[in-house]
Amino acid sequence: MATATLPPATLAELLERIGDVAPDRIRLQPPPGTATPADVLALADGEPKRLCELVEGVLVEKAMGHQESRIAMILGQLILNYLQEHDLGIVTGADGPHHLDDQLVRFPDVAFIPYDNIPTDADPETPMPDWVPALAVEVLSRANTKSEMDRKRQDYFDAGVRLVWYVDPKRRTISVYTSPDEVTVLTEDDTLDGADVLPGFQLSIRDWLDRASRLHPPP
Repeated sequence: MATATLPPATLAELLERIGDVAPDRIRLQPPPGTATPADVLALADGEPKRLCELVEGVLVEKAMGHQESRIAMILGQLILNYLQEHDLGIVTGADGPHHLDDQLVRFPDVAFIPYDNIPTDADPETPMPDWVPALAVEVLSRANTKSEMDRKRQDYFDAGVRLVWYVDPKRRTISVYTSPDEVTVLTEDDTLDGADVLPGFQLSIRDWLDRASRLHPPP
């Protein structure tokens, strides 16, 4: 079980803890260092709805964008299509919170959770389950910093995630992580596969990103 974390004494300490995110994404109520998973749910259910991750008792608003959402939605659809033939687990999207530790809640843009990671008596209406994904996907936004994503990747693997994909829309690359420090960078000329997490799943990166960029019917 995670131990209680003291509230940060300075802004510099706060940013060092959570990954140097932009200050306008940090919620000050409740005070940084004191927030809980219940606060995450309250904001997600509120008006206006706000998606905030919880990192060491600090609420950090999730960076979002229209293009990033399209990329994630298409990937989620393709994984669901795969699961129609290979019924291995469930998929969640960017508004699905994952309670990974006492003071850690993440909202991956796409996540795959194998049935083996879900208790047999699990309640399907659980608003913030602690079922650990095997795959977590993040579509990078301009608001994301390197240190933020380094911290997030470490959090995923510490929680038991086996595979992490970072999608860079600007460079049209996919960074495939099998550990916090082991990465293979794929380009749009490559094929993305699900390794042993989604056996047999394959996807043309070019086709996927082209479909997400297309705003009108093809000629």
